[in-house]
Formats: sequence, C-alpha cells, structure tokens
Amino acid sequence: MYRVLCLQLLTAALCIGGVACASSDKVKIDSGVLQGSEHEGVLSFKGIPYAAAPVGNLRWEPPQPVVAWSGVRSATSFGHDCMQLPSPNEAAPAGTTTPGEDCLYLNIWAPAKRPAEKSAVLVWIHGGGFLNGGSSVPVYDGSAFARDGVVCVTFNYRLGRFGFFAHPALTKENPSGLLGNYSYMDEIAALQWVQRNIASFGGDPQKVTIMGESVGGGSVHFLLNSPASKGLFSKGIIQSGGGRAGGSPRLLHRDATGPGQPPTGETLGIDFAKSQGITGEDSAALAALRKLPPEAIVNGLNNASRRSSPVLTATAPGPMVDGKLIVSTPQSGYQAGTQVKVPIIVGGNNSDLAYPQGTTMADFLKPFGADSEKARAAYDPDHTNDAKAVGERIARDKGQLEPARFIARILSAQGQPVYEYRFSYVAESMRKEWPEGAIHASEIPYVFDTVAVRYGKDLAPADAAMAKAIHAYWVAFVKTGNPNGGGQPDWPIYRAPQDILVNFTDKGVLIQPDPFKVRLDLTEQTHHTP
Repeated sequence: MYRVLCLQLLTAALCIGGVACASSDKVKIDSGVLQGSEHEGVLSFKGIPYAAAPVGNLRWEPPQPVVAWSGVRSATSFGHDCMQLPSPNEAAPAGTTTPGEDCLYLNIWAPAKRPAEKSAVLVWIHGGGFLNGGSSVPVYDGSAFARDGVVCVTFNYRLGRFGFFAHPALTKENPSGLLGNYSYMDEIAALQWVQRNIASFGGDPQKVTIMGESVGGGSVHFLLNSPASKGLFSKGIIQSGGGRAGGSPRLLHRDATGPGQPPTGETLGIDFAKSQGITGEDSAALAALRKLPPEAIVNGLNNASRRSSPVLTATAPGPMVDGKLIVSTPQSGYQAGTQVKVPIIVGGNNSDLAYPQGTTMADFLKPFGADSEKARAAYDPDHTNDAKAVGERIARDKGQLEPARFIARILSAQGQPVYEYRFSYVAESMRKEWPEGAIHASEIPYVFDTVAVRYGKDLAPADAAMAKAIHAYWVAFVKTGNPNGGGQPDWPIYRAPQDILVNFTDKGVLIQPDPFKVRLDLTEQTHHTP
C-alpha cells in the first residue's frame, strides 16, 4: 500500500512538472500551479493570466509579467473579456463574462490522454473590429480540436482606446520603448507565454499555428510581418482578414504626418484627452488620463457605432505604424518578401463583410473606369439594377475576397505553401435570411465544430457534416502544414495560373477554379488605381 501511494504521488508530481501523463487536471506553469477540469476526454484550463492586469499605472503600458502565486489557482472559469461596449449585431458577441480592464487571460483545451509525442498547437485570435469580442464566446470552445489531438489556445487582448492609444505624454514617458499598439503587444505576449508554457499541457512549442478571423485575421497578417514575432509560430490561418493596404496607414507620432495621411495616433489621443477636460502633454496629463474610469475610455466605441458613423470610422482606434512592431502595411511586406515564410490557409466567405462606398450604381461602378460596364455585367448578371446589392458585392470583393486571392498569389509565387478557400455554406435554417450566401464570421462554428452550440435545435445533419469536413481540413493543417488526409477531396496548393480553391458549399466540398474570377480580376485593377 505504501509503495502504491508513493507511486501515485510521484506520478502526480511528474504531471505537474509537465511530463506526459495519461491525464492530469493540475499543471505547473512559470507563474504557479493551475487546477483545470476534465470533461469527455478533454482537459480545459480557463482564465489563466498571461500578463499582469493592465490597470492603474499599467494602463497603456506594454504587458508586464504575472506575479507568481502560491498554492493552486483554480482555472475552471473564464476571466473578464476586455473592456468594451456591447455591439448588438456583432457576429460573435462576448457576453459570457463581464468586460473589464483586468482582462489579459487565456484558455486552453488539451487531450486528457496525452499521446507519446507532443501535440500541435492552435492559437485563436478573435475578431470584433478591435472594439468588441473576447475569448469566452461559446463557439470558440476548443474541445473538438482537443479531441482530435490538438492543443487549442484562445486569449483576450486589449480593445478600443485601451488597445490602441498614443499621446505625447506617453511618448515622453517612454521615448525609446514600445508605444501605441498595445493590442498587438498583448498578442505577442500571449504567443511568448505559449512558447514558455505550452509543453506543460502536452503541446509542442515548435508546432504552433496562429489562426484569426476578421481583425483576428488581420492580426495574423501583422504577426507574419512584424520583426517582434519571429520564432513564435510555424503556420498561419487567415479567415476574412483582408490583406490589402486599404489606404494610407495611420502613423503614431503627430510630426510624422503628411498630405493625405489620416490623423496620427498622437493627434487622436490629444483630441480624446481634450474631450475629457485634460490638456497638456506632461506627466500630470498622463496621470489624469490613467485615472479616468474605464467607461470614459470606451466612450461610445463599438462596431455598431463605427459602422454608422463615417467620422468614427476614420478616427476609431486602430493599428499605427510605429517603426518597431509595425514597420509597414502587410501588403508592402508581402510585396517586399520580408514576411515570415510559413504554410498558410487564406480565404473568405462568399457573402462576407461589406462597407459600400457610395449609394448609387454610378458610385459603385466609378472605380472600374473604362471597365465599368464589364463590372456591371459581372456584379449584376441578372440585370436587377439593385444598386445596394451590387455595391455590397463589390465592397466584399474589394475588402475580403480579392485580398485573399492576392495573398495566395503573392505568397505562392515566393514559394510558400498556400491553400485558398471560399466558405459558401449556409445552415439550412438560415437560407431564407442569408440569400446571398455565407455572411461574415459564419464559418467559425464550422471550423471549431461548435455548430450545435450555434444552431441548437435548428441544426441539420448537413450542417453537422459540413462542420466535420472543414474542421478536419483545419486539424490536418495544424498538425502537418497540409490540410489533406482522411479521405476528403484533395485540396491542392494554390497556383495562380489554375486559380484552384476549395469551396465549402451547400452542395458539398468542391475543388474548383474560383467562381468569382471575373469579378476579382476586375476588382484587382481598382487596387492599382490612385
């Protein structure tokens, strides 16, 4: 009996130390011991702090190390999602935790029975326009990935003015340090945490795939092109993440601006401070800014308000070229060939996010110049003269689908393995509501195989089958860098002359030339027009 007890204690100690075990809901990381939970073959650890709470004097500071704790910390519930205003039409609203400024937490789902070799790792970066969202969204549950042998990580990052903010007083406080892009600093800190700790959960730090949707996909673009992120991942998945420059980038310092540039980060910061009655550019002004209640920092910012306000669209907080984390736009980086060269999946949804520029048919066709009649025929093949529908089709191609093809073309030409997809599948219960096709972010519950959570009693067998198909492709890619295997249709590496992609449709998984080729060829030309 004594020997059995000693063996049990030794096994528990080894599990806490990160050595592979059959199952353990206790894990030791660099800041202390965590107690997770096990359910149906999956270990989950939620609400793990990966950086110190960015509050008080740490507001608008790069993420700082976590203070180690003694004893065992419970990791069975999500931490706060980051401070935000609810956006009623958000594709994947947070809502399962109370948003707060103390929000730098991550979550892990891992196989309860560890294989002999360390598992590949998937790190999810949520969308939400840098204004909304969080890692507690139910459809982001990583259990299906864990059951398929992948360690899945989700995390929060600072949003809105908490995530992107510049002010001359901050520059004076830290003139040679990192400034402005605190959301991106958080993302890098989370990936560094993964490198240090993921082996304790059975994950392989050398096999990390970063995956994001919408601005999360944009974050993958950033990480592929940032000098600060090299060595933190080995594969990338970009879902509806754009990729074109989208106009002049916002610069951080007010003295760096020029004709045609949007307001700099420091200019926006000064304007915000004045709106709160704070003037000056010294330490007293900064102290006053840091004492503002979180509600004042949010100050009307969410995706719903931005989409309805051209002024807010132009001045909402977002990434700034700082010369350290961000040295250029992703498009410039790809064209220069300076990106991290890893296998990539890239694509978008056939009825993706659209911000039409204008109101009339003439407005929408003007960018095509001499090809305007060709564009009209391509975007209104049934001659409906529905300007709104045409404008939305043009906008989603310009903002999402053509940039995805651009990324596939330019990276494949440089020798990177790239796989392009189009998600066109609409759940049976939503086909009357989404007649144009799959809307922005609707692919997410299929990728995570959480469609039962998304559609509940309305889930159809065909919906569940499509989730199994796309999820299997993603799992294979995370494990090997190649999405194929398991008897599914072979998804070829992208080659521009053939222009072949995988299209997830209501008729099944189709391997085909891009059905929007004519449209995208026309739209591509508008990106070269001043």
